[in-house]
Amino acid sequence: MSKRQQWAGWGQAQQHYLVEPRYLAGGGDLRHVGEFLRASGWKDIARSSGTMLAFDSPDQMVRVAYQPPGGWQVHGAAHGHQPAWQVTLTPQTPVEIVAGLTDALTKPRSAHAPNVWAPLTEKSWSMQQDDYFVAQSPDRHAVVQYVQPGGDGSQNHWWVGARNEHGPVWNAQATASTPLHLVQSLTTALADKEPVMRPLGHVPLSNRIRVTSVSVLPDQLGAWQQTRLSAARAAAWSRNWVSSHARTGAKASGYAKTR
Repeated sequence: MSKRQQWAGWGQAQQHYLVEPRYLAGGGDLRHVGEFLRASGWKDIARSSGTMLAFDSPDQMVRVAYQPPGGWQVHGAAHGHQPAWQVTLTPQTPVEIVAGLTDALTKPRSAHAPNVWAPLTEKSWSMQQDDYFVAQSPDRHAVVQYVQPGGDGSQNHWWVGARNEHGPVWNAQATASTPLHLVQSLTTALADKEPVMRPLGHVPLSNRIRVTSVSVLPDQLGAWQQTRLSAARAAAWSRNWVSSHARTGAKASGYAKTR
C-alpha cells in the first residue's frame, strides 16, 4: 500500500459490529482494561513481571494481570480484617465484563451493603437454590453460581460462565473471600443489556448472538476511548487531592496540639 493510500484510509469509516448479549461477544481489546487502570494511577509492571499485561494498585495491595493461555488473574493481598482473595477469568471473557471488576478496584466502596444477585434479578435472570445458589440468564447461556462443595466452607467459591451452541466460551472463578462489592460489580457488567462493539473479523461465529453493523470513524473511536480515560484520570486526581489535603490537615492539627 502506498503512502497516499494509507493517508486516504485514515479518515474513512471502519466496519464494526454491535454484539449482544455481551457475554457471548468474545474477548475484545485488552487495552479497555489496562488503559483505564493506567489512567487511574496504577503502575504498569508488565515488563518486570514478564506478562503481557500487569498493573499494581497504588497501595500495592492488588495486582491485575493477563497472560495467555491462562487469561486474567486478579490478586488481592490480606489487609486488616480482609483475607487474601483471587479472581481468575479465562481469555475469552469479554473485556467489558472484566472491566466491571477491575474498574471497581479503582473506585471507593459504596456505603450500601453489596448484593451480588440484585443486578441479575433486576434483568430477569432466574434464581434457583438447590445444593448451590444459581442465577441463569433469560436465554440460558450464562450462569452465576455460589458453589459450596464442602461442609467447612474452605472450598466455597463463585463461578460465572457462558456457553453458546459450540460449548463453553469462558468462565470466571472468585474465592469466597473476594469482597462482595467486587463480585457485584462483575455481575452488574455481566447482566448489562447494552451491546458491545467488536471490529470486523472479531465477531464470534455463533447463532446465539445478535449483530448490528455500524460504520465508525477512527476519530469517533478515539473520542469514546478518551472519554472513558478522562473519567478515570479525573477520579484519580480527585482521590489524590482529597488524600493530600487530609494528610496536610492531620499534620496541621498535630502541630497545633504540640504548641
